[in-house]
Amino acid sequence: MIYKFKSQAAAEVIMLAANGDQMLTLVGKEPLPQGVITVAQIPDAIAALEAAVATHAAAEFRQADHPPGELAATGDGVRLGARAAPFIELLRTSLQARNDVVWGV
Repeated sequence: MIYKFKSQAAAEVIMLAANGDQMLTLVGKEPLPQGVITVAQIPDAIAALEAAVATHAAAEFRQADHPPGELAATGDGVRLGARAAPFIELLRTSLQARNDVVWGV
């Protein structure tokens, strides 16, 4: 499945299923085929994503203190901050324009 996050305020943000599921889970939404993040929910969604990015970055920093190979590699090598950035920008733009963000509709 592919997620297409849409808002009348900005261009679509497209993500593969695993990445879209992760973003939705981080903002407290059920990863369903369709849904909405309302204007009222957007500030909390942005805060949740930014907190997750900060936590992820701190964990990566701690891993940098260990010699190579000491810790098992996880994920696909794309930092959460890089993956979440377009989605956060969509949310910010949508909040400013007072538009909901939807997917699957």
